[in-house]
Amino acid sequence: MKNIINKSLENTYSYQEYKDLIKNLLAENKSTGPNQSDDLTNYSMLNDRRMKRLDKTIKISEESTTEIQKVKEAQTWLVITEGWCGDAAQNLPVINKMATLNNNIDLKIVLRDDNLELMDLFLTNGGRSIPKLIALDKDNNVINTWGPRPTVATKMVADYKAKHGSLDPEFKQDLQVWYNKDKGKSTQEDFVKLANSKPEIIS
Repeated sequence: MKNIINKSLENTYSYQEYKDLIKNLLAENKSTGPNQSDDLTNYSMLNDRRMKRLDKTIKISEESTTEIQKVKEAQTWLVITEGWCGDAAQNLPVINKMATLNNNIDLKIVLRDDNLELMDLFLTNGGRSIPKLIALDKDNNVINTWGPRPTVATKMVADYKAKHGSLDPEFKQDLQVWYNKDKGKSTQEDFVKLANSKPEIIS
């Protein structure tokens, strides 16, 4: 595991570099990842606008700020994602703003399809769901994970799948509406718990 993580850390982007990558690919009518289609490009375009808006509007609460600033040991928040992922576009701006509140936290981003060995270490219910955040200590040991959605949204998805079998376009639209109304609060609540939890080294 450690070797795969160390290798992946050599291929990371900062948040700004990640946004620039998406912007530059969109200028060529492309998305991130080896698979290209009009749908993926359109999703990336929508997410690019979404992230720009959230970068300007997301507010981190006083409670979240206080808890994030309590992190005293160096951590890397390694996020696995792709530019076409709607959940990532809703959560990454929030995660980035929280990371900037503490100099001990370094946010790094890797593309899933360029790092499948890493992704396959952190599957969700057997699937390569993104975004997936891996919290690492100063020695790159895994101390916590998060994703692919806030706890509240994860339950919404699970309940809908249990009732309907799969996620249809209508539900996916409803989920985006929920994100817009939530304004990053649920993601912040998850990260307050993550910051407060006792790190458990995962080998």
